[in-house]
Amino acid sequence: MATRYWIVSLPVPTSASSRWNRLRESISKNSFDTLLYRFNTPDLRVGTLDSLLSLSDDLVKSNAFIEGVTHKIRRQIEELEKASGVDVGALTVDGVPVDSYLTRFDWDEGKYPTMSPLREIIDSIHVQVAKIEDDMKVRVAEYSNIRSQLNAINRKQSGSLAVRDLSNVVNPEDIVASEHLVTLLAIVPKYSQKDWLSSYETLTTFVVPRSAKKLHEDNEYALYTVTLFRKVADNFHNNAREKGFQIREFEYSPEAQESRKQELEKLIQDQESKKRSLLQWCYASYGEVFSSWMHFCAVRVFAESILRYGLPPQFLAVVLAPSVKSEKKVRGILEELCGNVNSSYWKSEDEVGLAGIGGEAESHPYVSFTINIV
Repeated sequence: MATRYWIVSLPVPTSASSRWNRLRESISKNSFDTLLYRFNTPDLRVGTLDSLLSLSDDLVKSNAFIEGVTHKIRRQIEELEKASGVDVGALTVDGVPVDSYLTRFDWDEGKYPTMSPLREIIDSIHVQVAKIEDDMKVRVAEYSNIRSQLNAINRKQSGSLAVRDLSNVVNPEDIVASEHLVTLLAIVPKYSQKDWLSSYETLTTFVVPRSAKKLHEDNEYALYTVTLFRKVADNFHNNAREKGFQIREFEYSPEAQESRKQELEKLIQDQESKKRSLLQWCYASYGEVFSSWMHFCAVRVFAESILRYGLPPQFLAVVLAPSVKSEKKVRGILEELCGNVNSSYWKSEDEVGLAGIGGEAESHPYVSFTINIV
């Protein structure tokens, strides 16, 4: 599947069929590796020249917006699938692969009546895509919020002993809690444990001798318990801090631990549910936006062809996918086919009006713009 296509229209002096046959023969002879298809542009309502000129000012801007939303959805799909460790599924439009939909494009008359003014069709497409983008922002925000909550919990559970949740490393039997006695949890720098063991009994009065017990150790810290009288707990806390030992507030509660466990399980389930829902929505919405984009391209090639070649509408619209090494050769074939039939509507590259008509950084004596589907 090619990922970069040109949508091109060529002027037709006599017959579209003869122009198509000549183009196909030239491509087959000189650039046989270039995919070539007709792009089925319907007979749309022309309107006035002023309306076309006004419309052309918005075509490039609207195309960039619609293309951008298409790529946002595709990147979101890739991100979600990558997080699950699976390959991205086939992107389709109405059950058809996107490249096939583009190369065999067929205008949806029911959705976009050809008798509607061009401006009305373009505005309808723009509004529809904008609604999808807004919906995507809401859905992604909901999913990201749950992920953030889970990440915060995981940081507490996997961070250093100075910040992590201690409920998984402290057991009920490690804690002494009575009317007069209390057990404190001390976070001791890993390489200061000898200092801790030699000094904790003297940090204040009424510390239970040899009550220090190491519960856990990570790359930075060791977790110790120490038992002392309640009335000196604040004094012990302050003196320990002066020596670089951190006393962590902790109260063992089976109810609170069970509540945290249930909260975590619910967040995991919610994240998976939101992820599945967002992924399904993205796959469906990608096809919808891509279809809208191709209908927009049909309007664009129609409008720009009239501005380039004049009335009545006589042009051949095609889709090409040349390889990088063949691009220059294909451009030469297209320019040769144009001959000298270009109308006075075509303007040179240095004229201000070109941006409104062509909208590309490069100019050609025919209508051409690029479609990147990846």
